[in-house]
Amino acid sequence: MLKKTFVLTARVAKYFPPGCISLSDPQRTWLSVGVLDVVSAEIYQATGNVLLAHLELDVSFAVPKKTIEEPIDQDELEQYYKNQFSNQFMTIGQIIIMDYKNIPLMFVVRGCAVFPTDTSNADAPTTVDKGFFNEKTPVTFYKDAKSTIKLKGSPKRPSTSSIVGPNFKFEDMGIGGLDNEFSQLFRRAFASRVFPQYLIEDLGIQHVKGILLYGPPGTGKTLIARQIGTMLNAREPKIINGPEVLNKYVGQSEENIRKLFADAEKEKKEKGNESGLHIIIFDELDAVCKQRGSGAGGGTGVGDSVVNQLLSKLDGVEQLNNILLIGMTNRKDMIDEALLRPGRLEVHLEISLPDEQGRQQILKIHLAQMTKNNALADDVNIAELAHLTKNFSGAEIAGLVKSATSWALNRHIKVGTIATINPDLGDVVVQHDDFMKALKEVKPAFGMSEDALNAALRNGIYDFSPHIGLILRDGQFQTQLVKSSKTSFASILLHGSAGSGKTALAAKIAELSEFPFVKFISPHDMIGFGEQEKVQYIKKAFSDAYKSPQSVVIIDDIDRIIEWVALVTRFSNNILQVLMNYVSEQPPSVSHCHITFLPEVC
Repeated sequence: MLKKTFVLTARVAKYFPPGCISLSDPQRTWLSVGVLDVVSAEIYQATGNVLLAHLELDVSFAVPKKTIEEPIDQDELEQYYKNQFSNQFMTIGQIIIMDYKNIPLMFVVRGCAVFPTDTSNADAPTTVDKGFFNEKTPVTFYKDAKSTIKLKGSPKRPSTSSIVGPNFKFEDMGIGGLDNEFSQLFRRAFASRVFPQYLIEDLGIQHVKGILLYGPPGTGKTLIARQIGTMLNAREPKIINGPEVLNKYVGQSEENIRKLFADAEKEKKEKGNESGLHIIIFDELDAVCKQRGSGAGGGTGVGDSVVNQLLSKLDGVEQLNNILLIGMTNRKDMIDEALLRPGRLEVHLEISLPDEQGRQQILKIHLAQMTKNNALADDVNIAELAHLTKNFSGAEIAGLVKSATSWALNRHIKVGTIATINPDLGDVVVQHDDFMKALKEVKPAFGMSEDALNAALRNGIYDFSPHIGLILRDGQFQTQLVKSSKTSFASILLHGSAGSGKTALAAKIAELSEFPFVKFISPHDMIGFGEQEKVQYIKKAFSDAYKSPQSVVIIDDIDRIIEWVALVTRFSNNILQVLMNYVSEQPPSVSHCHITFLPEVC
């Protein structure tokens, strides 16, 4: 032992002067001694178990600016190291030089562990500052942060960073109705990171670095991103809202983007391919990543600079493979196209409105506490509520539960006051009637146009002609075809003289279809609109319809919408072309189907 701290293995050299020791330059650097310095030396008396159970080494080139393109095989390197330094003491911070296939390498001991003397916990090594290294001690190599050395993965070496915890379950995340979306998210973003790095290198692929979650408000995009941290076995993700990036000072917005990637860049330099995953969650991405050249940023070009900075970090010259950027928006059309290509935000995952099974899962999550504490009445049927909440988003279902709870609490307030609670309070129980009242209060953003339907059917349907029943039967036949998924869309034209009941018949067929989404497009809703505003209104109506699994769009008085004038044969060709495209083309997704009524002469 030298200087009462450092343990080294010594050999007797013939013809070497007595009372002297010889140290290499790395050893003198480690010991902080000069060539002619006097140091104290004594025999090291080991106490307890000193046989190393594990050794960790930082590896780099011993020659400055040395570089090779071929990665170094870790298994071969470990065998070389054991052949050279078996049966020697290793101490944290020790510097070691070794020639590997004519490549001078430098190792720095970064960690040591021994098996404890307590046999009851023999599988949990104890960290120590020094220990005895032999040929049975496993070695883990880490790339030095300042070195360009490359280490090849090995099937014998599991990844030093496990992405997903061993006992993880999707149900534990408290998110319902998104099983398919989570399965796709895991397959595209995390599955490749579960496998050893050597396998990914053999396949010659790179991990997905970006995912875009988009869909209607309230469907759980932000909740998914927030809960991703619970499925990870490592660091918490960084969460930032889009508007927080922007700053009034020149260059500060771009600096905010660079700070998001700083930790990932630092760890990449230190550990190379063994670096852990860094997740960056970018909420309201459309706020700062609008189409370049669109004038975002108030004419200063800040928006364009932010997009450029983000592009360079995701897929620039010094691209990172240890990051995952998750962007969220409900305006995918506003985001710059360069961000959406493969290599950047390449996975586009639509988080749509939940189906009936999904709504049932969401209701169970929100009612779990009530059920546990016997605060939910027996007459509450979750399956029935899931059926009645068509086109409800997850946020709207949460609002429904809050509304029902408010009705239950209201029963225990004294009549004539809102400040005094009834003395015989008892247990507060949420009943079936509370949910029925809540359904009248909470309406889905993408739901039935009840006011327009009631207005169209206020006088009912009269069978003044045998054709009325035939029209209703034909209409119901078309809706059944769409509902059974035998066709993804249908368009029906009802024509006849003014006041003959075309709108009422369309509304009746829509009501009998029981489709969750019914939208009226009426000239009354476009009073004062210019041509371009009408086009945008029609586009939004059909876009909303596609967010629902099944939808009905009623285009009332189509001749007035396209500004038809029979006297001079005049009409708006732009509006007509938009309507023709939406009426004749299939929905963008096979999971959506809709039926369009055109109740007017065309």
